[in-house]
Amino acid sequence: AAPAALVTTGGTESNQLGLLLARERHGAVQTVCGSGAHHSVRRAAWLLGLPEPLALPTAHGGLDPAALDDALTRLPGPHLVVATAGTTDTGRIDPLPEIADLCARHRAELHIDAAYGGALLFAGRHRALLDGLDRAHSITLDLHKLGWQPIAAGLFAVADRDRLAPLSLTADYLNAEDDTAAGLPDLLGRSLRTTRRPDILKIAVTLGALGRDGLAELIGRTLDAAQRFAGLIERHPRLELWERPQLSTVLFRPTGAGDEQIAAVRRTLLTEGRAVLGRTRADGRLWLKATLLNPYTTPGDLGQLIELVEGSTPDDRYAPRRIPPAP
Repeated sequence: AAPAALVTTGGTESNQLGLLLARERHGAVQTVCGSGAHHSVRRAAWLLGLPEPLALPTAHGGLDPAALDDALTRLPGPHLVVATAGTTDTGRIDPLPEIADLCARHRAELHIDAAYGGALLFAGRHRALLDGLDRAHSITLDLHKLGWQPIAAGLFAVADRDRLAPLSLTADYLNAEDDTAAGLPDLLGRSLRTTRRPDILKIAVTLGALGRDGLAELIGRTLDAAQRFAGLIERHPRLELWERPQLSTVLFRPTGAGDEQIAAVRRTLLTEGRAVLGRTRADGRLWLKATLLNPYTTPGDLGQLIELVEGSTPDDRYAPRRIPPAP
């Protein structure tokens, strides 16, 4: 009924705010998250003098409701649960409704890091993936991926504006009480920063120019390209797919290749200026990570990327071969 939001430098600052406000509300909260949670969660706990976050291990890095229920039952509180809507490594979205139910039952704070996946709010046919997001006490958003904004484009949102009260600060030369009462904007009391860039302007221009429908189309095209790429990998006899993507991150690797070969492929493509692929670990192995963000990626582009990976694998078994585009 009384939400509020503020612009941040990105997901790291927003997650730090989530932990800070939980600490100010409840004291030394014990943070619980999945093993695939963003590294900024652990760093924020260290910076704020909070206990080391408990990262619950799963094969996919997400937050498992059964493991969360057990942790909240046995660990002394107060608790702050950090769920993720789009992990950095795999793009997975945690089961938000079940997690919200558990937080309500155990009276735990819920912060959702939706820096990657939060833009699905604009995409009608994909929006259901974010069911449960509205039950969070605070949310991290960042539009520099699926919002196509230059950095910085972070947002931090709270369900109740009173939660921002600990940030309140008065400096007479910036936000004197009588000026604030007269209606002059007072942003100093709503952020950790003083000087700031007008980052909200580019976000407002984008929203005004494209609207929800325009953003929904771009997001849909991007996620469709990721599914198309996953299909090409699944049908390829010499490539292995980690799993079908929920967002636009696709993990894959040449079948039978070792971790050293995988790392060498990535470095070769990078240093030759041919392709920029990420890398991550899943199920104890190293995987190439393609995070697709161009809504105009074509099947031909995807086939070419596969050819580049094959041609850069330092093993005769991986000679380049042309793969027909997906129908």
